[in-house]
This record gives sequence, structure tokens and C-alpha cells, in this order.
Amino acid sequence: MTVRTDVTERSERPEHETVAEVLRAMAADADVQSELVHAARKHSPEVARLAEAETLWHVTAMLNAAGAWLGDPDGHAQGGPGGPGTGDNDEQGMDAQDFAAALMLGADRAGQGVPVIAVLRGVQAGLTRTVEITVDRCRSAGVPDAALLSAVMRLKEYGDALQRHVVHGYRTAEWDTPRALGETRARLLHRLLVEGEQAPAAEELARAGLRHNAVRHLLVADPGGDPARTRRLAHRLAALRGCLFGMLDGRLVGLYPRLPAGEAIDDGEGEGEGEEDRDDGALVVVSPPVPLDDLRATYALCVRALDLDGGATATPGPYGRHGVYELTELAAEIALADHPLLGAWLSARLLANLDPRDDFHRQIAVTALTFLDHGRRLDRTAATLFTHPNTVRYRLARLQQLTGESLTDDLPGSASGPLGTLHWWWALRTWLGLGADGKP
Repeated sequence: MTVRTDVTERSERPEHETVAEVLRAMAADADVQSELVHAARKHSPEVARLAEAETLWHVTAMLNAAGAWLGDPDGHAQGGPGGPGTGDNDEQGMDAQDFAAALMLGADRAGQGVPVIAVLRGVQAGLTRTVEITVDRCRSAGVPDAALLSAVMRLKEYGDALQRHVVHGYRTAEWDTPRALGETRARLLHRLLVEGEQAPAAEELARAGLRHNAVRHLLVADPGGDPARTRRLAHRLAALRGCLFGMLDGRLVGLYPRLPAGEAIDDGEGEGEGEEDRDDGALVVVSPPVPLDDLRATYALCVRALDLDGGATATPGPYGRHGVYELTELAAEIALADHPLLGAWLSARLLANLDPRDDFHRQIAVTALTFLDHGRRLDRTAATLFTHPNTVRYRLARLQQLTGESLTDDLPGSASGPLGTLHWWWALRTWLGLGADGKP
């Protein structure tokens, strides 16, 4: 990718801004990311044994941070007007940089048992290749040699500081065993997510790879206490580009800057396992990106969503869901479940003539709920229930006879309107949760 910079642009802004643009473009360029990951893995066999996604996240984060270092419009990140290494401003600029990714890289590799010298070989190889690509692209963008030399020196300064923070993160984590490191992260997650806990300080968040103003997706999964499922799911989640991940109250919890669209986080199949070792997977709930201050409320909603479907350890909910769901997909169910009395009243009003002890009546209710869930489509309802469309028609007709309402008509004021659909859906779900004695 070539950054376009003409003579007019160069005359209107400092050269370091162009260099920063080049670095930001590199951070967004999948080919560059791949090259840097390849360089790190080539020069460090111990790193090459890890999942590429782990190295990729750190590469992207460090490139973005380097762009901020070089592109500070006030010059603080470059040591003030005198350039790098010329006084107090330089130290202040270095202190102001975000080295959370470097700290986390060191801590992660310590927990994985990678020797610190092998970690540094990979980091140095990535930095060297970064400088080479930066020089080529800056020359293509028309950056003068004098400005380019200054940029390379600043990149070296940044690289030296980066390596110091990697070592610091590694040595700090070395005091803990991998299990203790996991427990440390679990404690941090508990303080971040659970009401009543004292929130972590900014310094503690930085050591875990989080800035105080970070925005993250919260991911919560219930593996149901199954060790094999827990290992499979943890492996998939750890391979995502993440900052913080661990166990909390028997659930797998992660904070991630972004989640790849369509990525199979849990497909219910163990890697390298036979057909008999497959399970129906775990339910995984992912929130929209939220600031750290909103994480506690978000965690409570994610846990509520898991509980609504019964979790993996209890009797499955009406849908027996598994796989990945965005939290807002379950918004209506969460809201309605928190008002059970209203649901019971709706059920009593609309379904008074259905007997929860009658198996056929329960078949009718399941069919009606599935019909609403599939947009009143007979074919989709029949396919979901593994039955014939005529059977669906018959059951819906019997529901109309029992209740006096038709779910198939589209008349003004009928149950097919949006509010009517909501009321029926709520009533059917509530009724299906009743036991033979008519109680929840």
C-alpha cells in the first residue's frame, strides 16, 4: 500500500505526520501484519509453536502504538522540538505511551513457558522488518532522507522501550506459576465485572493490557463444568486477538478489542477427536463494545442471558441454544424474563383453555411458538419440527378453536400485529415453562 503524499501536502504538514500515516496504514494492512508475524516466527522457533493469532494481535497493537508515538502533533512523543533524546520532554513522551500490549506480550509468553530470549528474538525480528517496510513506504511517499533518518531513530528509541516493557511484563509474570497467573487474571476480572468489588487501578489495568478508557467486547460462555468442553472453548477464545481472558464463577470470560465476524468460537466439535467425543457445544454471549465503566452491568446481562437458556449444567431452556449470540439478539427475552408476573397474566388470559397436563396441548404450544419464531412461515416451522406443513396447519387450527385467536390471520387488531405477536410469544413461552401442576 502506498501512501499518497504530493508536494502541497508535504509543505502543509510536518514529515513525522506522513511517517505516522505510513505506520497506521501498515497496522491495517493484512499483508504487512503477515510479514511481521512471519519474521517473528522465523527467528524464534519457540514463538512459531504458538498460534499465529496470538502474535498477530500484538503486532497490530504495537504498530498502532508506534504510529501514535511518531504522529503526536505536539511533539511530546518525539522528545519535543529538539527531537528524540534531547531532554525532559522525551522522558515525558515515553512515559505517556501505551505499552500495555508489550506488557501483555511478556506476561503471556511467560505463562506459556517461552524463554525470554526467544521472546526478544521474535520482537527484534519484527521490529527490524517494521523499519525496513517503513523506509520503503516513506520513500515512496516522498519523505526526505533527513526526515526519514530522524523517523528511523525515533523508531529505534520506541523499539528499545518496547523491548524493556516486554521484559518487564515477562519478569513480573515469572513470579507466578501459569496457574497462579490465571488466578491473578480471574481476580482482576472479578473486580472488573462483579458488583460490590473495588475497581482495579489504572496501573493494574495497564499491566493486564487495558487502558482505563478502553472499549471492549465482553464475551461470556458457560461450558457446564465439562473439562473437555472447557479446554476446547478456552483454546478457541485464547486464539482470538484479546487482552484479558480467564475463568470466573465457572464461566469462561474474555475482554476483546474486536471479534472476527463469523469466526467459529465454539462449533461443538473437539479438535482431533472422534464422533463419540462431540457435544452440543456451549452457549456463548458477546456484548457490543462497551467502556470499562459499563462492564459490570453488561456482565450481569450476559449471565442473565445464559441463565435464561438453562446453561449447560441445568435443564435447557425453550430453545436449547448453543453457539455464539450477540447480547442484543436476546434483549427481548432478557427484558420479558425479568417480569414473570406479567408473563403469567398473559398466559392465563390467552391460553386459559390449554391444559399443561395434556401432551397434545403442549405440542400445539410448541408449534405455535416455533411458528412465531420463524416469521409465520409454515415451511420453516415444519422443517424445524421435522413434521409436515399440514400437521402445522392442523395444530394452529386447533389452537384457534381452543383460544378463539388465529395466529395466521392478518387482520387489523388481530394477534398478527407487532404487540399481539409479542404478547402471544411471551404467553406461550411462559405457559411452556409450567409443570403438570400448572406451576413454574
